Amino acid sequence: MNQRLYRCLREAILDGSIAADTRLPASRDLAAELGIARNTVVHVYAQLQAEGYTRSRQGSGTYVADTLPDDYLASGRRKRQASTKPARSSLSERGVRIVEGASASPFQWGAFMPGVPDVTEFPHRKFSRIVSSLWRKPAPELLTYAHGGGLPALREALAQHLALTRSIDCDPEQILLTEGVHQGIDLVARILCEAGDQAWIENPGYWGARSVLQANGIRTVPRAVDEEGMHLPAEPLDAPPRLIFVTPSHQYPLGAVMSLARRRRLLALARQWGSWIIEDDYDSEFRFTGRPIPCLQGLEPDAPVIYLGTFSKTLYPGLRLAYLVLPKSLVGAFQAAHGELYREGHLMTHAAVAIFIAEGHYAAHVRRMRMLYGRRRAMLVNLIERRLGPGWLHRDSSDAGLHLVLDLPADLSDEAVVHAAHARGVLTRPLSRYYDAAPDGGEPPRQGLLLGYACVPEADIARKFEALLESLSEVARRRGKP
Repeated sequence: MNQRLYRCLREAILDGSIAADTRLPASRDLAAELGIARNTVVHVYAQLQAEGYTRSRQGSGTYVADTLPDDYLASGRRKRQASTKPARSSLSERGVRIVEGASASPFQWGAFMPGVPDVTEFPHRKFSRIVSSLWRKPAPELLTYAHGGGLPALREALAQHLALTRSIDCDPEQILLTEGVHQGIDLVARILCEAGDQAWIENPGYWGARSVLQANGIRTVPRAVDEEGMHLPAEPLDAPPRLIFVTPSHQYPLGAVMSLARRRRLLALARQWGSWIIEDDYDSEFRFTGRPIPCLQGLEPDAPVIYLGTFSKTLYPGLRLAYLVLPKSLVGAFQAAHGELYREGHLMTHAAVAIFIAEGHYAAHVRRMRMLYGRRRAMLVNLIERRLGPGWLHRDSSDAGLHLVLDLPADLSDEAVVHAAHARGVLTRPLSRYYDAAPDGGEPPRQGLLLGYACVPEADIARKFEALLESLSEVARRRGKP
């Protein structure tokens, strides 16, 4: 308590919150107000006086020293303000690019934030029971550093789950657990690429993959997408890409499914060029009609594919647990590099998730959430078609995933609509932000909104959609539209 009170008073004096020549409360009064011993206050006042921050006046009390220059006090305030905004000159060129191109939203919960599951429906009690049982008598090997790609029990459970649900044929040793998808992409870039190498990315596509690749000095080349997925060249290339990042089962963000013909051509080109395909299968569990789309990784034996999956959509994003399924030829190198660069851990969490899967809770939770999200999606589609018309839904919005794409007129700014909606308590993301406006990247950025429905209770969907319609009307009026 001595140090906390001392720091509080000292900082208040330095930043000018307590002005020079201000009388401090009597030690007895301050002690009573804070509910602490008077000796504590007396000791702190004596320390401040000894350091020259205060002075004592006989029979009058303790005052802030008036010898502290005003410019020193002001510099304390400037220092506090400047610390939150580093000068551009203090950042590296790479740091400037990362900061200026940042697309991560500070808001991650609420209607209609895309890509966010309903974490309130997570079976907390079942998971808590598992975690509590592990912590009652934790095994020492679960509390130290890890090595080898993650807890073997979770990799074993995942291998069985992926074989059943995604047609992935892999050994548990081919699975490497990471702290989120971004760490997985970062590891691939560091181990397989040199600075200046090319990586093909979908356009529009996932901004996070683009940011991580570019931060590693990789030149991202946007490739347009259509109803069959990423466009592929008809002619041989002089400079083929080192990496090809795709979301074939449910293109992000537009929703198209890559055709079988294009999948086979992509695999053939990757083999011909010596390229590696990163297959991001981010929300394959949530398909509401028909059978799940088989993954690219399991289409051919020994495919040049690194499969990327995550628990963020099926459990909760704060878990920060994702995984790579690696070709056997890369396993040893990736395990060594992962341990060297990131110092693996979180084995207690791995153990809890492994038990959660093994006891059948994971599959049951995914089935239940698939039904829930399907109902919410149907409600939102119905509202869009009734209030705006079916033409407002993007043509490739398939019966899958956690969001819909609402097309906007070309002259209606999606950024402006997002801003107006936020003022009404509605969250969404602009489609134009997912485009990379680089040469030969396909069509220019389209105006649209990503509407996430997973985390919106049914009782709130209609009310929030009305607020979104008001936002659209407001922006249209500003543009002089009827």
